[in-house]
Amino acid sequence: MRTYNVRLQADVSKSYRCKRAADSVDLDVEKKSVHELSVNVDLDTPFTVGMIVGSSGSGKTTLAKQIFGDNCFETSINEDKSILDQLPKNLSYEECAKLLSGIGLNSVPCWVRPIKTLSNGQRARAHAVLCMVKEQPIVAIDEWTSVVDRTAAKVMSHCLNKFARAKKKQVIVLSCHYDVIEWLDPDWILDCNTQTFTDRRLLRLEERKRKEQLTFTIREIGRESWRYFSKYHYLTNKLPGGLIKLFGLFQGENQIGFQCFANYVPNRREKKIIMHSNRTVVHPDYQGFGLGIKIINETSAIMKSQGYKVMAKYSSTPVYLSMIKNPEWKLRKKNLDIGGIVVGGSMNIKTGFRLNVKTYSFEYVGHKNAD
Repeated sequence: MRTYNVRLQADVSKSYRCKRAADSVDLDVEKKSVHELSVNVDLDTPFTVGMIVGSSGSGKTTLAKQIFGDNCFETSINEDKSILDQLPKNLSYEECAKLLSGIGLNSVPCWVRPIKTLSNGQRARAHAVLCMVKEQPIVAIDEWTSVVDRTAAKVMSHCLNKFARAKKKQVIVLSCHYDVIEWLDPDWILDCNTQTFTDRRLLRLEERKRKEQLTFTIREIGRESWRYFSKYHYLTNKLPGGLIKLFGLFQGENQIGFQCFANYVPNRREKKIIMHSNRTVVHPDYQGFGLGIKIINETSAIMKSQGYKVMAKYSSTPVYLSMIKNPEWKLRKKNLDIGGIVVGGSMNIKTGFRLNVKTYSFEYVGHKNAD
């Protein structure tokens, strides 16, 4: 254990008004303008994620700099460039994609847009990735989840925890919010408010298990919300024509996801209508939590219960690898090339189909114990 001491002193105005204010409550200005912090910590025992928590002005940043060095927060980020263009040049595209997906930044449109155009949650994740690729043993992230809603903060903290442990990177998170502790699951907590150090490395696995659960609901919806969610989808911003069924994923009354099913082929009377899963979107602030595959599975079960045959086609290899392990889906076709090469892009404007793209077609078969 080692003891760290912090002393913060604010310069207090000596103007007439400030003096009157202090005298009105008999305030000892010199005493109240000083904040002292003393805490014993164990940073020698191996850890992956640490958390320094406390209210604004409690000494979090000053303490972190004292422990980890004055440069622990320095990260170069250009708001006018995309996150993809700011990752190290020695990384392959595949490595960059894996990094961004690992932190829950799964939306390709967010990869290529200037960082200044991203939401607060997306920018926080982008900043976390840039911190992670720094060539230094310990990464410190200040003001974690300070500017996002609290549900998104928990999802982001869950993603950061998984990301840090997967990359075997030591991460120190500074936050004024206690509600993310369970979701971040740090190995230790340094509380600047109570001036205490809690070593969670000593806890059993069941003691560290998260108790809080987030509740999401799925509802049938109209077309209106696609105008908002389409900007996060990688294909056309138009919904398919013909017969479609639409569902929304909600956290309370806040819609955070979108799912569409469309009929692309003529129906034969003696056969079930085939509905294709498409336009799956989860708001970027809530990505990395497994909600995409969850909304696909749950809505596909609803569609199957209504008598439809449900199909899905993917070109993403990570999605294919996830679906192939899912017992609710059966692979029907693999490595199907659609059309030929189109100069200047891979989308056939007349048909709406992408060209020269390998795809994987699945059929939803449901749970084994389903009726």
